[in-house]
Amino acid sequence: QVQLVESGGGLVQPGGSLRLSCTASGISVTMSTMGWYRQAPGNQRELVAAVTRGGTLNYVTSVKGRFTMSRDNAKNTVYLEMNSLRPEDTAVYYCNAHTFYQYTYWGQGTQVTVSS
Repeated sequence: QVQLVESGGGLVQPGGSLRLSCTASGISVTMSTMGWYRQAPGNQRELVAAVTRGGTLNYVTSVKGRFTMSRDNAKNTVYLEMNSLRPEDTAVYYCNAHTFYQYTYWGQGTQVTVSS
């Protein structure tokens, strides 16, 4: 059974930082394209960052220079380090895995709220 378990969300003031974690079981993060998506109320889910099996990182323009995605192969975990957070970053953040065999899995989501 495949599971993606996110953690690390919460309430933070503008300019603050959070680190999200996504631990996978049943699949290998190194054999999958791993992504972080977010969805704010009334908006479509959007891709924030992704890392390919080969290690190539991609970011949506709005988070470049502020967010960093990384992967810990030994822990089978991916992270999203978020700095200089803005109110517009408020959303539910979801971990996503697209495997070598073309299956797609989602985590349950973690809420990030940026507010003073």
